[in-house]
Amino acid sequence: HVQLVESGGGSVQAGGSLRLSCVATGSTIGWQFDCMAWLRRAPGKAVEGVAAIDSDGRTRSADSVKGRFTISPDKSLQMDNLKPEDSAMYYCAAGRGVDAHLLRPSGYGYWGQGTQVTVS
Repeated sequence: HVQLVESGGGSVQAGGSLRLSCVATGSTIGWQFDCMAWLRRAPGKAVEGVAAIDSDGRTRSADSVKGRFTISPDKSLQMDNLKPEDSAMYYCAAGRGVDAHLLRPSGYGYWGQGTQVTVS
């Protein structure tokens, strides 16, 4: 049984940086997912795909974070020049298929517990 465990969230001022990490624990035998992503959910808003990386190392980012957020092969998410609108619960997620590659939350069926990011 695999678990995704996020860390690195916190409270920062606008313009600051955070680095989120995601660790997969447990046995990955039979792991079927080919995309890893960061999703976020702000209060009262729908889940949004933030950034994804596939098994070939190709990345995709939401327009709202392009040039500020970077996802790495180790699944970490470097977030720079943070804005108040980036405040949300951030989830590491695993997915597969077209929706996952297109960074659609519907493509991600396996999520961690989340880590809170607050920007003031």
